[in-house]
Amino acid sequence: MATLVLTAVGTALGGPLGGAIGALVGRQVDYAVIGSGSARGPRLQDLSVQTSSYGAPIPLQFGRMRTAGTVIWATDLVEHNQQSGGKAKPTVTTYAYTVSFAVVLASRPIVSVGRIWADGNLLRGAAGDLKVAGQIRIHDGHGDQAMDPLLAQAEGITRSPAYRNSAYAVFEDLALANFGNRIPSLTFEIFADSQPLTIGAIAAELAHASLVSGLDAQVAGYSLDRGSVGDTLDTLGQAYPIACAISGEDLLIGSADLQQAFSPVLAEPAAGGPGSDAVKATGWSRQRNSLPLTRQCGVRYYDVDRDYQPGLQQGIGRSALGNLAVIELPAALAANDARLLAEAAGRRLSRPSDTIHYRTNQIDPSIRPGSIVRLPIAEGLWRIDQWEWQADGVLLELSAQPRFALHAPVADSGRSNAQPDSLATPTILNALELPWDGSGTGDLPMVYAAASATSSGWSGAALFAEHPGGGLDPLGSTGRRRAVMGTTANALAPASPHFVDRANRLEIVLAGEGLAVGSADFLRLGQGANRALVGEELIQFGSVEWTAPDRVVLTDLLRGRGGSEWAVAGHAAGDPFVLVDDTLVPLNPLSIGDPRDVLIVASGLGDREPVASSVAAPGSTRRPFTPVHGKATRMADGSIVLSWVRRARGAFAWPDSVETPLNEQSEGYEVLVDNPASSPMRWMAGTTDLTISSEIAAILASNTPRAIFRVSQLGNAAASFPLAIQMPE
Repeated sequence: MATLVLTAVGTALGGPLGGAIGALVGRQVDYAVIGSGSARGPRLQDLSVQTSSYGAPIPLQFGRMRTAGTVIWATDLVEHNQQSGGKAKPTVTTYAYTVSFAVVLASRPIVSVGRIWADGNLLRGAAGDLKVAGQIRIHDGHGDQAMDPLLAQAEGITRSPAYRNSAYAVFEDLALANFGNRIPSLTFEIFADSQPLTIGAIAAELAHASLVSGLDAQVAGYSLDRGSVGDTLDTLGQAYPIACAISGEDLLIGSADLQQAFSPVLAEPAAGGPGSDAVKATGWSRQRNSLPLTRQCGVRYYDVDRDYQPGLQQGIGRSALGNLAVIELPAALAANDARLLAEAAGRRLSRPSDTIHYRTNQIDPSIRPGSIVRLPIAEGLWRIDQWEWQADGVLLELSAQPRFALHAPVADSGRSNAQPDSLATPTILNALELPWDGSGTGDLPMVYAAASATSSGWSGAALFAEHPGGGLDPLGSTGRRRAVMGTTANALAPASPHFVDRANRLEIVLAGEGLAVGSADFLRLGQGANRALVGEELIQFGSVEWTAPDRVVLTDLLRGRGGSEWAVAGHAAGDPFVLVDDTLVPLNPLSIGDPRDVLIVASGLGDREPVASSVAAPGSTRRPFTPVHGKATRMADGSIVLSWVRRARGAFAWPDSVETPLNEQSEGYEVLVDNPASSPMRWMAGTTDLTISSEIAAILASNTPRAIFRVSQLGNAAASFPLAIQMPE
């Protein structure tokens, strides 16, 4: 006689597959498949753990999973230094570090790698974009994969393996500034199969010599890092009841679940043969326990809705004395599916014990251990838990199957702080020079870089100054904050800088969504709020109306601010718009040189090519403001007296109502007037008035009756734009 024992798994949490499967007699099933019989199957792992030790298991990954991986190769840290500073400023050397390393992910081929987390933060997005500088190559683990070129170069072709049949990732020159200058702890989203994953597919992959059918329950993914095939099937069987049988040289693995379309009826029981007295007399005996213990079950799993973080779902119902019976299932599931498994396991634990020993001398060849059958001597459905072949029949042990229907439960994964996955978009760059704000000496140009992008996934860019003679001087980094910038959607019409411009409306198309622009009252405008450079005109705006997530309309405008009244005309749709706030990056003027001749260059993660911008409004810092209140008076003797009022750079505030400092080394003015009969006439003045003699006035009157005098203030480095004064009649 031979006996096939199919006891319940573990503590009766699952179907008829447990540790007693090792009692299979004979050589039909290889010991490597069955294992030792001790439960050492796969377990849930802490996603934050990444190893680099010899002997660490390399897991089999199925479906869609998240794994830490094992570091199998790494270089030393590579140091990079960059110097900044120059004349009149100390030289500062900054250091950065990169490293190259390889991480093995799975001991079977995979399809692709999705997101990657470093120290819990997103390192690689779903679109395949790295959030820091560096490169990554994925080797899918097929048997014909070539060795990685970096490993081959570093270790030599003869020493570097191709790691065939193992999927791994190679990072090259990964920037470590965000990770404390060390290799971060990484976890990877693995897509190991291209088709939906079923429990049967996992069993078939593991037990190659077995025939698998009926295990159609789907999971998102499964991770196997320890134990024999028998141990793995034992773990799966706790949540998805599994039955097995021997057919010739094959191990048959199938579902022991109730959900089957047809349950055959066994032949009438046959008396006689070995067994209990009742079986000998009638061919069957029954033993029932109608008062079972109640047990609540839980399932620990990887929650796909929380980036594969471990989760626990419990079935409904009350629990008897003792701990919660927990199924450790290293599968990626939705919360509702995990709770359904927990509830089903609890129902199986809590059902009454009802068994029948049944002897028959006729049995359908399709019936095997685990099959659900009907009996002519009892109602309901019965599962064959074990059988014993005897000389003239088969003695079966059957257990009653419960008659309950599971309803799809509603479960909650819990709150998760999901990492934002914004694509690193190209850098948008505008360089600009601003008027002197009164801080410092005002002898060096105040040049800024306004850098932004269409999305918040932009992580900044490195800045350089490109000079006409060639070569790049480093200017530092933009940082991660996006400047508020865009382009004008309409042409801004000219207006007087002396009054609030309420006639014009300026529509701005911002560089992207999420850029903040707000209104300001006139008190705040007086304090310098809401300054913006439009083309080369510096304006202020009071009211903001949002018309779309990336469009605003600006009204209540103050024009020609900071001495830029010369630029109030000539605007066109498409002019650059830059909000002047603390998101602008100040650039070292000593590295820039003349702003008129330099290009500011930016290069970030989302830039296939560096982005360059010339400097808008060059010379604004050191150029004196245009004089104002020009007046021409004809005197009785025919002479003309020109007068004007000077302004001082950096004197935006007037706190004491007295004359403001000149902020130039000396006071001087140049007065020009066109004379068609000869070359232009030129005068120099040291005060804010000039007398044109009657003789010169007469010549001008005969040649150019309505001549225009142009008055420019002379500064330390440049002359102001001229003030036009018309010659009187």
